[in-house]
Amino acid sequence: MRFDLITLFPELFAPFLASGVTRRAYASGQVAVRLWNPRDHAEGNYRRVDDRPFGGGPGMVMMAQPLARCLAAVRADRNEAPEMQAPLVLFSPVGQRLSQSGVQDWAGGSGAILLCGRYEGIDQRFIDAHVRQQISLGDFVLSGGEVAAMALLDAVARLQPGVLHDEDSARQDSFSPQLDGLLDCPHYTRPETWQGHDVPAVLLSGNHAQIAQWRRGQQLRLTRQLRPDLLDAARAEGRLTEDDETRLRLL
Repeated sequence: MRFDLITLFPELFAPFLASGVTRRAYASGQVAVRLWNPRDHAEGNYRRVDDRPFGGGPGMVMMAQPLARCLAAVRADRNEAPEMQAPLVLFSPVGQRLSQSGVQDWAGGSGAILLCGRYEGIDQRFIDAHVRQQISLGDFVLSGGEVAAMALLDAVARLQPGVLHDEDSARQDSFSPQLDGLLDCPHYTRPETWQGHDVPAVLLSGNHAQIAQWRRGQQLRLTRQLRPDLLDAARAEGRLTEDDETRLRLL
């Protein structure tokens, strides 16, 4: 799996790629990451990559030509057949919101070219000509696409085999198919009593069946309380059992 990142700030990624549990995916080559700076493909002494927008308005816009040259260099380095070209992905407010199911699709794929925009945006002509998919993290605006790219890389890397100590950790994540798209339950560790608050007794019982039932009930409770839309989606898709519905009525 290979991700090529087009970014004006490649230095932001050095500590990210070398930190945390996901560094195993990058160090082992399971997720290969290559960084490309459009300034290296710009003209003039100043290597200019942005200019004022036509029609006026605040800010600057990333120019199409340096990006096109940079993209051509990426594609040449990847040496892909035209019909097998990796998609160019732009992080943008108009994109489809990234979800866990989307992350799992990316985790099972071969990678992509990720374009990290800056300033007021990117010349629309470049987007129309080259971008195949746009992704959003949510209804808010970042100063650039680098944070969004890190989020996608981190979410994909942790799903690669052997990256997490226990692969069941990923299977029990919120939004995962194993939880039917629900939120995860609360978790507790030692000591058993902390500042007057006890760990739920069922978790100390050693009865694995009761513990599983408690956790499922907590997943349903939290999802109904905090993300009822997820509960509605699970119900509409037939992922809730009769026992689940009974628990919900009793909660």
